[in-house]
Amino acid sequence: MHPVIRQLTLVALVGLALPACADRGDTAAERQERGQEASHAHAMPQQGSFALIGDVPYGVTTEPQFDRVIDDINARPHVRFVLHTGDIKAGSERCDDDLILRRFQQLQRFEMPLVYTPGDNEWTDCHRSNNGNYLPTERLSHLRQVFFPEPGVTTGGRKARVTTQARDAGFETYVENTLWRFGGAVLGTVHVVGSNNNLAPWNQIDPSDTATTPRADRIAEVNAREAAALAWIDRIFDEAVRTDAAGVLLAMQANPAFELAATSAERKGFNAIIAKITQRAIAFAKPVVIAHGDSHYFRVDKPVSAATLSNGVQMLENVTRVENFGAQYVHWVEVTVNAKDENVFGFKQHLVKANQFAR
Repeated sequence: MHPVIRQLTLVALVGLALPACADRGDTAAERQERGQEASHAHAMPQQGSFALIGDVPYGVTTEPQFDRVIDDINARPHVRFVLHTGDIKAGSERCDDDLILRRFQQLQRFEMPLVYTPGDNEWTDCHRSNNGNYLPTERLSHLRQVFFPEPGVTTGGRKARVTTQARDAGFETYVENTLWRFGGAVLGTVHVVGSNNNLAPWNQIDPSDTATTPRADRIAEVNAREAAALAWIDRIFDEAVRTDAAGVLLAMQANPAFELAATSAERKGFNAIIAKITQRAIAFAKPVVIAHGDSHYFRVDKPVSAATLSNGVQMLENVTRVENFGAQYVHWVEVTVNAKDENVFGFKQHLVKANQFAR
């Protein structure tokens, strides 16, 4: 993209996405102190359900299918916001500015607040030759500019306030880690991505970057983002305890490989995250949901098992995993949140008829 066009595009984007932060019942002075006062953004809705999507769209051929998903969700007034778990492009698509902008603009067709957490396809994997041989950290910086132009505010047709980690000292970069209340529960996004949470080497821009001789800047990024994620998981659970919430939902892009042993190389990037969630979920002792994408396989199950726990427990009953649909299956999951329900969270699949068996 021509530098002047790119500059104009970013200026236009700032006008597209005004602010969003969680309505925690705080005073205006407290919100202003945290930098969360957003005069043009609404409070996050508190009742109804929300749409869970991710791993879409993948390639130009799925863009029309995704448009049909958007239309289907927009037609349901009881769906109050959309949660996208990342991967807005296929792993083989280029990571160019114009594609990122086009996908952002398509997502703005949602008429309600849009909450998004980044996926590996739009930054960690951009070192690949067929992605454009980008430096992943540069792509992450650009992604944050486009998708999080004002910290503490969602995008989408009706912007809403959320609490952002970017307001916490030492974590100013992590605009994508957010939390909000809904249906008597505390919900939050945590930036955890596939490609082993960025432990996979950037070897197509740097052949010397390997598992045994890693690039210093890649490892620094992994360590800093993991520290932010662990602190944010604590913050989400602390907020749930403080408000006596009925449940917690954590959303991330990566499938954190629950089924693999902690000693597995493929799970190394997720061990600390799983351990932190496990620890807090046991202490919380109320329903906890882990929502993610990554493997394009809709499921609802109990993922925390003896492979995760060290105390001999075979299943952590209060932890449920829901994975959203993903291309080539372009559909969506409706999640209800009701503090009066013993399970708090409920899940319903919505198959968009025109997308069924469309490959």
